[in-house]
Amino acid sequence: MRFLIIILSVFSLNTQSLNFDAVRDAYKVAANDKTKVESFHKLLSKVNKEDNAVLIAYKGASIALLAKHAKTIKEKKEGFIEGVSFIEYAIEKSPDIIEVRFVRLSIQENSPKLLKYKSNLEEDKQFLLAQFKNIKFPHLKNHIKDYISQSKVFTDEEKSVILGS
Repeated sequence: MRFLIIILSVFSLNTQSLNFDAVRDAYKVAANDKTKVESFHKLLSKVNKEDNAVLIAYKGASIALLAKHAKTIKEKKEGFIEGVSFIEYAIEKSPDIIEVRFVRLSIQENSPKLLKYKSNLEEDKQFLLAQFKNIKFPHLKNHIKDYISQSKVFTDEEKSVILGS
């Protein structure tokens, strides 16, 4: 029994040592620079569905970003579907976490229409607008604010409300 506890502790320490600010920064960079996608994905390689919902969502995003740069259409589609499954699992696990909704919105906004993964854009946008003022962590607030400022999903009026916060 003691051995089992030690093994479980080692596995959970691997993902607990991830710094959320570093993950956010890596996501932002990877989303805009295809040469950084692999390192973002590697950063989250040990994350599994038992971990924190935010990390699960970012892992899904890393898989979806990898798929975007895959060589064949089949690899692109399969990778995207796998990535989305992690994001949707994170939403099911913790639907009230703003960062999980943010990750889904950013992937949906930037996914090709062909993949038909855009059905929650308005729902997630409204969630972000309603909950933005409740974000306690300045780094997360700035991370989401930076995204909203360049997003096409948000109107100029919505942007001005958020950017004025």
